[in-house]
Amino acid sequence: MKVIIIEDEKPSARRLQRMLATLNLEAETMLHSVEEAINWFQNNQHPDLIFLDIQLSDGLSFEIFEAIEIKSAIIFTTAYDEYALQAFKLNSIDYLLKPIDDDDLAKAVKKYQERLPQKQAVTLDFNDIKKLLINPIDREYKKRFSVKVGQHLKLINIDDIECFYSENKGTYLHTTEGRNYLLDTTLELLENELEPQTFFRISRKFYVNVNAIKDMVSYTNSRLQIKLNSYNDDEVIVARERVKDFKAWLE
Repeated sequence: MKVIIIEDEKPSARRLQRMLATLNLEAETMLHSVEEAINWFQNNQHPDLIFLDIQLSDGLSFEIFEAIEIKSAIIFTTAYDEYALQAFKLNSIDYLLKPIDDDDLAKAVKKYQERLPQKQAVTLDFNDIKKLLINPIDREYKKRFSVKVGQHLKLINIDDIECFYSENKGTYLHTTEGRNYLLDTTLELLENELEPQTFFRISRKFYVNVNAIKDMVSYTNSRLQIKLNSYNDDEVIVARERVKDFKAWLE
């Protein structure tokens, strides 16, 4: 099987390459821009499978498909955890949310392999997805959460939540008053419920509220440590693969 990676962040590309190697998949070719990818596809046999980042250094990767007819299978790797994922689901396209998890990668590869030898051309309406990415439609996000306190239900306004986090297979919210409450949901499901300008998923464990950030400190392995106003139960670390997107989000 011929596999290539199109990813503008070279450390992320190399990490994905190593992860694929553990699944006995070799990705010898790594491309890092729209222009480089178009040139490569014009002069090389197309691969069986492409791992494709959406946002490349010189534009959205969909521009590749506007210039070249791609017949390879695609697994998107993306930091867009809102509208883009909805569009991919509607079009039955596989995707991996950064930072990529080993188990999620293995499942996506297995799903692709089980579909062989059926090989289908890409049929996405990329213009529609681009609109979702660049000019997201207005939508309603959750304004409050209900939590169970003993035999009672308590309503907590979204502005009073510093962060959401997962622990021991449970999902919790932490309030500005320093209280933790268990939720009947997951961080993955919260992706469609939280306003993306206010909340950012810094790792597989944490969503943080930009208004609750007190300080940010450089941490080991090119990561960032976040200091929140009241949460101090555990270290709040921005995953290395998310640091660049996190800094862009802050601006």
